[in-house]
Amino acid sequence: MFGIPAGELALLAVAIVVGGVLTGLLAGLFGVGGGAVIVPVLYEIFRILGVSEDIRVQLCVGTSLAIIIPTSIRSYLAHRARGTLPKGVLKAWIAPITAGVMVGGVVAAVAPAAVFKTFFAVMAFLLGGKFLFARDGWRIADTLPGRLLMSVYGVFIGFYSAMMGVGGGAVSVLILSLYGQPIHTAVGISAGVGVVISLIGTVGFIIAGLPHQALMPPFSVGYVSLLGVALMAPVSALVAPYGARIAHALSRRKLERAFGIFLWIVAIRFIVSLLP
Repeated sequence: MFGIPAGELALLAVAIVVGGVLTGLLAGLFGVGGGAVIVPVLYEIFRILGVSEDIRVQLCVGTSLAIIIPTSIRSYLAHRARGTLPKGVLKAWIAPITAGVMVGGVVAAVAPAAVFKTFFAVMAFLLGGKFLFARDGWRIADTLPGRLLMSVYGVFIGFYSAMMGVGGGAVSVLILSLYGQPIHTAVGISAGVGVVISLIGTVGFIIAGLPHQALMPPFSVGYVSLLGVALMAPVSALVAPYGARIAHALSRRKLERAFGIFLWIVAIRFIVSLLP
């Protein structure tokens, strides 16, 4: 099952490292954890290694969340160092995001791969369209909503992130921008959101995968591949500050357009993968 030739293993290692570089840049540039890159790369790697289809997507999602931990931390610290971020938003979202991640983790552990891909593709198209064609008038309000609605948003962000193995940056940036938060501030906050989601989500997927440990590839704990984390996480964390530097060098509109294009590319990739 895992007797892979040395040449193929070398190519897989290169793919993981390249994926790590892309993940780090995306994390710093857009405040996203990079799961949209990590999950497809890991899926192909685990397919070649012969990991069972029954647990492959869940393993990708759990490993992605674990990889995002150091990347999100470095990205958030890099954004915070460039300006004061409103910590009150993160404090208000911690509890509801935790609840959303727990619910999403339970669903994700049993849902088929098509559910993951369809959900992400639809969300990515909607979010990408908003940022590509955004106008200053596209706002719900000029200030953030009250605690109840913020809690609802937090639960949804957590659920979405656990379902897709992402850091929640896309949704949190959209919500914050619709309530008048500057794009650079929204990106920085979303990086902090990614820290919370990745930590809680990783623990949840480890626990959820323990009953299926016999099906996992070597060096895995629950739905988390320690080998994938060891190879990709250091690279992505190292590159994240460079993405943040690029983000602060771009104008607000250029950053929004780049974010929209990124989301549409990811959505198209998932739609293609759903075709027979």
